[in-house]
Amino acid sequence: MSMLYNNIKTVLFLGGLTALMLWFGSFFGQGGLIFAFVLALVMNVVGFFFSDKIAIKSVGAKEVGPEHPLHRIVGELANRANLPMPRVYVSPIQAPNAFATGRSPKHAAVCATQGLLQMLSPNEIAGVMAHELAHVKHRDILIQSVAVMIGGAISMLAQSMMFFGVGGRGGDDKDAPNPLVMLALALLAPIAAMLIQMAISRSREYNADKYGAELTGDAMDLATALEKIHVMAARIPVDVNPAMNSMFIAEPRNLMKSVGNLFQTHPPLEKRLMNLIGRPSTGMAFA
Repeated sequence: MSMLYNNIKTVLFLGGLTALMLWFGSFFGQGGLIFAFVLALVMNVVGFFFSDKIAIKSVGAKEVGPEHPLHRIVGELANRANLPMPRVYVSPIQAPNAFATGRSPKHAAVCATQGLLQMLSPNEIAGVMAHELAHVKHRDILIQSVAVMIGGAISMLAQSMMFFGVGGRGGDDKDAPNPLVMLALALLAPIAAMLIQMAISRSREYNADKYGAELTGDAMDLATALEKIHVMAARIPVDVNPAMNSMFIAEPRNLMKSVGNLFQTHPPLEKRLMNLIGRPSTGMAFA
C-alpha cells in the first residue's frame, strides 16, 4: 500500500514539474508556452531513453567487467534481489559516492566513484550498492532520471527566458512581460523544481536504505558507509551539474553553485541513521 502511495505521489510530482515548465513558459506569451511544451516533451523522451548514458558520461565513468571487485559485489547482490545484472561503472571522481540510473531493471546501470572504492571496506561498498539496487528494484531510477532532466530543463528555461526576455526585448514593446516579473520567475522556478525533486528523493531514500540493509543482512555496513560518505563528500567538491544531486546516495558538494544548492535533495544523515539502526550516529570519526 505504501509503495502504491509513493508511486501515485511520484506521478503527481513529475506532473507538477511538467506543469511548472508550462506555467513558467506561459508568462512569455504563446511562443514561450510552445517552447516550454516542446522542451518538456523532449526532456521526458530523452530522460526515458538516454538518461543513463547522459548520467554516466557526465561523471566520466567507464564500464567494468566480471574481473573487477565491484562487478562481483553487484552481481551477488543482484542475484539475491532477483534482479537482472545491471551494467557496472566506475567514475574517476575522488569524492565517495554512487548512483543508479536507467529506465527499468533490464536497462539499469550502477556507478561508484573511485573515492568510494578507496575509502570504504568491501562490506560498506556492498551496503552502498545494495541501496542502489533497491532503487532499481523499486523502479526509482526512471523517476529520478526524468525528474533530474526536467528539473535541469526548468533551470535552463528560466535562464534563457530571463536573458532573451529581459535583454532581448525593446522597452517600447507594450506586450513584453514586466522585467521584474521575469526576474522573479527566473529565480523562483529553479527553486520550485528543486523542492519537487526533494520531495521525490527523500521519501525514496529511506525505503532504499531499509531494503539495502535487508539485502546485505547488516544495517551497520550501510550506516558506517553513509557516515564516511557524508564526511568526505563535504570536503571534496564534485564537478557535476547540481540538477544531478538527487541521483547520488548522498548530496555531493558541487563546484558549480546555483540557487538550487541551498536545498538538500536527501534526508539529513541523522534521520537516515535513525531509520537504519535506531540511533543518529555510531560515534565514529574519520580523518
